[in-house]
Amino acid sequence: MTSGLPLPTLLSPALVAFTIEFDNEVEHRLAHKTTVAGPSEPANRGPWLTSQVMWSNVLQYLDDDGIRVGELQARARTKRISLAGLRRWGYLSLDATGTPGQDDVVVHLTAAGRQAREIWRPLAGEIEDRWRARFGADAIDDLRSALGDIRRHIDLDLPRYLPIVFPSANGMAETFGLLDPATPAGDEDDPDLSVLLSQVLLAFTVDFEGPSRIALPTSANTLRVLTGSALRLRDLPPLTGVSKEANHMCVAWLERHGCATVEPDPSASRGKVVRLTVKGQKAQDKYRRILDDTESGWQLRFGREPMARLRRALEQVVGEGLTRDESPLFQGLEPYPDGWRASVRPATTLPHYPMVLHRGGYPDGS
Repeated sequence: MTSGLPLPTLLSPALVAFTIEFDNEVEHRLAHKTTVAGPSEPANRGPWLTSQVMWSNVLQYLDDDGIRVGELQARARTKRISLAGLRRWGYLSLDATGTPGQDDVVVHLTAAGRQAREIWRPLAGEIEDRWRARFGADAIDDLRSALGDIRRHIDLDLPRYLPIVFPSANGMAETFGLLDPATPAGDEDDPDLSVLLSQVLLAFTVDFEGPSRIALPTSANTLRVLTGSALRLRDLPPLTGVSKEANHMCVAWLERHGCATVEPDPSASRGKVVRLTVKGQKAQDKYRRILDDTESGWQLRFGREPMARLRRALEQVVGEGLTRDESPLFQGLEPYPDGWRASVRPATTLPHYPMVLHRGGYPDGS
């Protein structure tokens, strides 16, 4: 048995907080457009704003000469690269050469994409420097070292950030190839903190989802908070820390598979409530059991002391819980006054697992 918060529940809020701070800075520096335009911001200026995943898993691999889709996917180590969205949002263009087919499509950065690249490129390092000032250099060095020790023993060839969660795949992680034994994980570059957090979390996810029919993003967020009693759908975002759209996706999957029922709210004239079925309660119990089994398996695989080091290092930055009152991670999440997050209700808790949706890749499913 493990004690304290489960390992993915420590990794996830750290990654989400890093990403939101990264995204807030991009929004502040990049000419862009969103559905929330400030009073002095024309609604049509710049590309559509996106989150760090689009940089980490896609756009950083594009150079000025262009790249074929097949090569881009190989570099990214994921096929979930949302090229249609990035073209629609103004970051890249696509053209076909040679034999028609997806792998022959050449991807080019637009002028807006090149401008965004220059803003994105140094930001992970800048955010990590902020974390050193906020949490202490020793705490961040401990975290980097503990994550790196685990990462070096992971044999999967993983992307640099969590891929997009697709409802059509039931939210499950992709199947990833094995690393070339000549290039062990952690030896090919000096990854920033978000890469280390993402890859360790993704490796845990793959191991969790092996015996699970329900994806870890669905399990850790929506399934975790549901009970046999009626819960209003509108109450799910503050309970889970992920968006209405992300919760609706998870509830729809649970309902289709007989784990939950959704019905009109009997206490109100509008709105719906959701409750777990008997099957859903068993699924929730199984989620907790697999979560514990996976972490216990990691202790055997990587060693109890390296795992204990990782847990201690994460607890230094995450705190005792994931709420605004419990976690020091919230210190870096204050948006700029003209940022889109300043116009919405502030989050009171961080997700137990990131929900990286196709809507822009934001880690809370926004």
